Amino acid sequence: MKTIAELEDLMTKPSTELINDLRLVDGDILILGIGGKMGPTLAKMTKRAIDEAGLDKKVIGVSRFSNGSLKEELEDFGIETIAVDLLNDEQLQSLPDVKNIILMAGNKFGTAGNEHFTWAMNAYLPGRIANKFKNSRIVAFSSGNIYPLTSVVSGNCSEETAVSPIGEYAQSCLGRERILTNFSRKNETPLLLFRLNYAIDMRYGVLVEIAQQVLEGKTIDLTMGSVNVIWQGDANEYAVRSLLHCDTPPKIVNVTGPETISVRWLAEEFGTRFDKKPIYDNEEQPTALLNNASKAHRLFGYPKVTLQQMIDMTAEWLVNNGETYNKPTHFQERKGAF
Repeated sequence: MKTIAELEDLMTKPSTELINDLRLVDGDILILGIGGKMGPTLAKMTKRAIDEAGLDKKVIGVSRFSNGSLKEELEDFGIETIAVDLLNDEQLQSLPDVKNIILMAGNKFGTAGNEHFTWAMNAYLPGRIANKFKNSRIVAFSSGNIYPLTSVVSGNCSEETAVSPIGEYAQSCLGRERILTNFSRKNETPLLLFRLNYAIDMRYGVLVEIAQQVLEGKTIDLTMGSVNVIWQGDANEYAVRSLLHCDTPPKIVNVTGPETISVRWLAEEFGTRFDKKPIYDNEEQPTALLNNASKAHRLFGYPKVTLQQMIDMTAEWLVNNGETYNKPTHFQERKGAF
């Protein structure tokens, strides 16, 4: 896999399970915040599944569409687009009433020094959206960052683990969940909170960051010594299929891969592929940000793209000078300063 077209074709290929589940979802699908890293491929996968199933169903993407050619790209794919600023209440209220909402809008990077905007996007806006779409079902993207750091031998944080967010980004994500839960209970809106840990695309993500450090001979900080990851295509599929599992009070689902992965082991794997010896700094701490996604795997099956496949594809992508976003995940951050 050497081109973006090949990458996106793989990432947006719908599974039989997704196609079958979409037959059971009544109504169109509105994606709020489609302009982020995951939104375009989620929308394209959904559109491909709808077309393969022969369904009469629209996919509609909402974003400011302030940069680049994404609006035209999505429309060429058969996805309807609406350009609005969701924080502008008049524009928000002008959106069509749609039965199925996937809420992806939010802010993470650049939180430090811009906390007011982060809280507006992550906590205030979801309340406005929940009120506007009170008669819809809503899948709302959240974050595994709302959990505490946990022992790497503990079995990781399940949906029953008490939340303990570190830093304002994680706190604002919990704020999103609390606000959405309030409106779900008040209006009896079926809702699912989608707590995601580290989706992987060849252009960004934990694996790309570690691989680049090995390839470029840069020092790898081992303080956050373990991680969870999931192929972005699998995470997107889970999100769309989650429309069938919305409930009130909201259902909570952790979303990531099945492995607890050693950062050192990942570096060594890339070192083998690049014929380079990784350089390390610090020692692994006994705790890390780790989620247990066994509930998601029971609902949707294990991820279809394996960890070894992701490692191989990442290495091949970088060796062939594939495009990257230069948007670090800050997975090493232990104090929540994003």
